[in-house]
Amino acid sequence: MTPQQYCQQKAAASGSSFYYSFRFLPPDRRDAITALYAFCREVDDVVDECSDSNQARHTLNWWREETARLYAGTPQHPVTRALQPALHLFPIPAETLFAIIDGMEMDLTHVRYADFDALTLYCHRAAGVVGEASARIFGYTQPDTLRYAALLGRAFQLTNIIRDVGEDARRNRIYLPMNELEQFNVSAQDILQTRHTEAFQNLMEFQYQRAQTIYDEAFRILPAADRKAQKTGIVMAAIYRDLLNEIRADGFQVLRQRTRLTPLRKLWLAWKTWVFE
Repeated sequence: MTPQQYCQQKAAASGSSFYYSFRFLPPDRRDAITALYAFCREVDDVVDECSDSNQARHTLNWWREETARLYAGTPQHPVTRALQPALHLFPIPAETLFAIIDGMEMDLTHVRYADFDALTLYCHRAAGVVGEASARIFGYTQPDTLRYAALLGRAFQLTNIIRDVGEDARRNRIYLPMNELEQFNVSAQDILQTRHTEAFQNLMEFQYQRAQTIYDEAFRILPAADRKAQKTGIVMAAIYRDLLNEIRADGFQVLRQRTRLTPLRKLWLAWKTWVFE
């Protein structure tokens, strides 16, 4: 199996919305974004699949060393070997990949976030910098495109947080800001014990509206000159916003279930957005 095939398999197995948006890219950009996505999946899996936090930190440190080897020209892992040619075509700063690892490590040390400012740092490391790296791969000419991409990544992460409230709670993680729980009269125990109340519904509506506002702000600052090049991100946003709307239409039943879009629906949204955007 080649490094590129490894990354393709990693991306396809995840069933992520991102995978469906990659399909319309030219081969060189598709290979690059697939390798970047596989890198994110690898470091994310370290935290999600390792029950020993010390072992997880050790493995994340190995990824830091492997990232340094990548930029030194001596990568060992299939993912970093696949990323190496991509970095020559679409330069991504080393600090971007290190920031992604730092974001994943936050999951080992933070199971609560005091306010939205604290959560924003996590979202930037876990997804905003991924958005910036993706924008570099898709192609851009204007600096504001990187700002757009970082905001779009933040909106994706907030969508994931809304979708995964119950799943995260079963790991004793609450990503909803604690001061906002207090504002809406929802306790941490309400979430941990899956109490779906009117207060919880109001809290989730607040989260929904904020995520939608950030999507709108991202597209407001996307320069027209780069809109065509960034179409893959626009496809991702169409799928993610559809998921967000589906969660709301279901009444924010996120404590006991995880709302999903079918692969066919994702593919249809991707095709429709690519053709008509």
